[in-house]
Amino acid sequence: MAESAPAPAHGGQSHAGRPTSWLAVTVILLGFTIGGVALCLGPNWFLFWLGGGIVVVGGILALIFDIFSDVIEDAPREIAVQEHHSPFERHGA
Repeated sequence: MAESAPAPAHGGQSHAGRPTSWLAVTVILLGFTIGGVALCLGPNWFLFWLGGGIVVVGGILALIFDIFSDVIEDAPREIAVQEHHSPFERHGA
């Protein structure tokens, strides 16, 4: 009989974000890419400003979709300090 995997510590919530947030990020990335390619092509100022306009549209979408609300804060992690030795470590003064 197979054992089920333990439940995630964060209650099953995902850090992946909502699809609407990813849409806004994709629009911003597309505009940035178009503007960057336009600079490499001459520069082609029409394409550059078109890319800049697309970035602005993506930013407006990000504000409308409130993409920063996708952040999930985990509980603080307790990580034990591991002893290590380094040739640059100084003991005593």
